[in-house]
Amino acid sequence: MLSKQILTKMNMLAQSQRMFSTNINKLGVVGAGQMGTGIGIVASRVASMPVAFVDPSEKQLEMSQKMISKWRDKEIGKERMTEEDKKGIIGRITYHEKITSLTDVDFVVEAASENFKLKKMIFENLAAVTPGHAILATNTSSISITKLAGVIPDRAHQVIGMHFMNPVPVMKLIEVIKGL
Repeated sequence: MLSKQILTKMNMLAQSQRMFSTNINKLGVVGAGQMGTGIGIVASRVASMPVAFVDPSEKQLEMSQKMISKWRDKEIGKERMTEEDKKGIIGRITYHEKITSLTDVDFVVEAASENFKLKKMIFENLAAVTPGHAILATNTSSISITKLAGVIPDRAHQVIGMHFMNPVPVMKLIEVIKGL
C-alpha cells in the first residue's frame, strides 16, 4: 500500500501537470533587441498571435519598432506581404517597459543579454507575475537551462530553452532544450 506522503506527492504532480496551458493565446518577449524583435515578428506574422514586448529601455523599444517597420516595408516591397498583413501585425504588437505587463501571457521568451545575473532577475520576476500555466523560455545559447530553471524551483518544470537562429524571420530553424 502506498504511503500517504507518496500519494500526496503524486497528487501534487498530477495537479501541476494540469496547470499547463494547452492553448497559447499571447506571447511575451523580454528583450527587444535583434533576437527578441525577430521572435516577436514571427509570432505575430506566422501565428497571428498577440505579442507583448518588454524592455526597460524606451530607446530599445523604439529601435524595435523601427526594425519591425523596416522589415514590413521590405516584405511589402518584395510582394511577400500586403498592407492588410502589415496592419494586422501592427495591431498585434504592444510595447512595455515593465515586466508586470505580462500578467496575461501563456508563453514568454526571454531574449536578454547573455548575463546570468540579468537572466536570473528576469526569471524570478517572470515567475512572480506570469500566470501559473505559462511556459517560460530562454533564448540563451551559453547558460545552462537547468541552472536558470533552478532560480525558480516551483516553476522549474515550466522552463525550456529555445535557441532561435539569426535572423529569426528568415531562418526556419529553432532548437528546443529541456533542463535536467
